[in-house]
Amino acid sequence: QLVESGGGSVRPGGSLSLSCAASGSFLAGYHIAWFRQAPGKEREGVAIISIRGGITFYEDSVKGRFTISRDDDKNTAYLQMNSLKPEDTAVYYCAADTFYRGGGDLFSRQEYLEVWGQGTQVTVLS
Repeated sequence: QLVESGGGSVRPGGSLSLSCAASGSFLAGYHIAWFRQAPGKEREGVAIISIRGGITFYEDSVKGRFTISRDDDKNTAYLQMNSLKPEDTAVYYCAADTFYRGGGDLFSRQEYLEVWGQGTQVTVLS
């Protein structure tokens, strides 16, 4: 099970740091992805980090602003979000899977990912 935290409200240009904590000690064996879903829109992929963190991948609109990372000793993944914009407002979810083919693979297979969190709301005030 994954549990997201760290969401909240922030002004444009502000920062938030999201956490994705795994129960038990399984996270080290999983590739992790962050997704978001804004009201009235489809869920979209935001960032991916491979097992051991060797590969990261970002959706174009967040490149240079968001950073995905992981600390397997803490069984936790993170999404550092800087220079936030109103269009970043969404519920953010983390998901995990044991298989990853590179690039945006976890985005395209999101319906089949093995583990999901319940989401955390991020609101960037306009």
